[in-house]
Amino acid sequence: MHLQTAVLFLASLASASNLPVPQQLFSNADGPSASWKIPTIHESAVQARRVLHLETIGTLSTIFPSTHSTENRPSDVSGAPIGLMDYFADCEPSTGNPTILAISIATSFKNVAAGSNITLSLRWHPQNGRPYSAAALPRFSLVGRLEELTAEEITAQHVAACFVGYHPDAAAWLPGNRIHESHWVRLVVEEIYWIGGFGDRAYIGWIPVQEWQNVTKEEIEGIRLPGEKGHGWGSWSSWLGLGGEDKQEQAWEL
Repeated sequence: MHLQTAVLFLASLASASNLPVPQQLFSNADGPSASWKIPTIHESAVQARRVLHLETIGTLSTIFPSTHSTENRPSDVSGAPIGLMDYFADCEPSTGNPTILAISIATSFKNVAAGSNITLSLRWHPQNGRPYSAAALPRFSLVGRLEELTAEEITAQHVAACFVGYHPDAAAWLPGNRIHESHWVRLVVEEIYWIGGFGDRAYIGWIPVQEWQNVTKEEIEGIRLPGEKGHGWGSWSSWLGLGGEDKQEQAWEL
């Protein structure tokens, strides 16, 4: 009953928007009529690394400790997860480990200091301003641990310049600032859980960390994500049931 309601809702939405409703959204696309193929795990890893390279803000998820000596927290949040927005930057392309400017007073980093594990969740935001279904776009979580960067690494990798290039406003709270204590860390990626979009046309599942680490700079630069600035929706034409880029662009006109 719920599925029927959802189908009717999407059909009515498409009708109001003059968009077709492709039947393959509600069935597996393994027949001869399918005009796309599900990306491999490695292809999905390349997409994920490009998202990491282009996006700048994600959600850090941690667990509240049972007690905290410097903070008055409700007793019932002990052991509860909390997800908070934070900045990251792709400053270690050889490893795929995101660089983070850790503010010691921030909840996420206090939880980690108290023993919490941590994940960074990201999703792709199309840049070309067209309407889109967020459920059809890539998103993923990086499970790992925080590791301090050494002074030598910070200098050799030009970490401050790289991070401020992604986040100009962060120049105000770099290490040594007068506002908050801060320090450079990397999220050492140990596991990757990927949702490439709808399951009948995108890979959904775990990406081995070796695949994540082995993606090359050339591979990252050689692909384009759906709705990336300066490019059309590409493979979205099949999702929309449209025959070509011209029709596709016309259909997205408001």
